[in-house]
Amino acid sequence: MNVLGWWPVAIMAVDWVAVAARWRRVEVVAKPAAMVALLVWLWLGGSAAGVGLGPLGWFVAGLVLSLAGDVLLLLPARFFIGGLVAFLLGHLAYIVGLNAGGLRLPMEAVLLLPVGLAGGWLAWRVGAALKARGQDKLRGPVTLYAAVISLMVVSALTTLFRPDWPGPAAGLAAVGAVLFFCSDALLAWDRFVAPVRAGKLLVIVAYHLGQMALVAGAAYRILGSR
Repeated sequence: MNVLGWWPVAIMAVDWVAVAARWRRVEVVAKPAAMVALLVWLWLGGSAAGVGLGPLGWFVAGLVLSLAGDVLLLLPARFFIGGLVAFLLGHLAYIVGLNAGGLRLPMEAVLLLPVGLAGGWLAWRVGAALKARGQDKLRGPVTLYAAVISLMVVSALTTLFRPDWPGPAAGLAAVGAVLFFCSDALLAWDRFVAPVRAGKLLVIVAYHLGQMALVAGAAYRILGSR
């Protein structure tokens, strides 16, 4: 994977500039293009290793679902639930991929407490804001989403203690999952609780780098030794 470089970040950067400059037409193209770039990056890595995308199937599914979520969230507000569902399914795909080598239940139980507390507090705070805004129907989906992304983060953090995950691969996956969580937390806070200064830019940068690190970790683990 090293020979491929990190060129998708250049495409992500176009979206960052578009968000910062409020170039909506550029953003509509660049945001989905970033996920397409990651998919191409993985495909090239799998081809170079002579295995294709098969071993990375769950992570490919996560990226495809994230791409769908990106597109839906670029559409009018009535598509928000569809985007939320797409990302929820994407996190489920990542959870399966991250746990493909087997569960480490004692470690996951230990990590679940602090991550669950963070996710639970966020869901409660956003839920209270939604109730105050008269958007009670969103509280259930948001709470479910918070639970699923918290499980994804726990799954990524446990790779740090798994012998089948090399140190660099586990580190990338863990950092990527935490960045993804932070991106979604910022998005929810900025959208439903209170405006965050440069919130939209922070959200997209953390999201893209999180996705990149997460799938790079998986690729390093599966393809790095080939």
